[in-house]
Amino acid sequence: MALLTPFNKMPELNTANILLVENEEQFQTKLADVIVNYEKQINVNVRLARKLPLPIENADTRPRIDLVVFIVNLIYERSLQAMESSIKHLDSGFFVGKVCFLVTGARCGSVSHERLLSVRKLAASLHCPMLCAEDQTTEGVRAAALRLLSIVKVSAGLVPTATALYLSALTRCTLPAELDQD
Repeated sequence: MALLTPFNKMPELNTANILLVENEEQFQTKLADVIVNYEKQINVNVRLARKLPLPIENADTRPRIDLVVFIVNLIYERSLQAMESSIKHLDSGFFVGKVCFLVTGARCGSVSHERLLSVRKLAASLHCPMLCAEDQTTEGVRAAALRLLSIVKVSAGLVPTATALYLSALTRCTLPAELDQD
């Protein structure tokens, strides 16, 4: 099991590569289609995975991954567990502006508050952004895609004077003091 590393390959000119990791694959394909079809100024490649690690046999032809997005559907406990096990297969270099958590299902009344809190604590401990998205409407998918496109442009080095470290400092998830005590 090899770790996925962020700087083992050279970047391509005007190209950004996103890896969307979701166990259920429901929201993943809709989001990938919107991301690829929306951006016209740069070439955005979207890779899909159910979990990490990625297969070793394709490692030499796989492009450099600029942003890893863990999609967590709070309705399914399995989604949270798959994300937690997949994080172990990332090199620590990804956690400097190259990992993002995208949470869906937070509005559902049957979802346990503890699931959202555990994702939020994990994002805060890794200094990564956590975005909430509405996955049931086309407008919600489009809004999530636009936010991810903004992040991946910086992570890929396509925005002058902005770095992934700077982005990480601006967008990282934090916890209020009363939640941090738990």
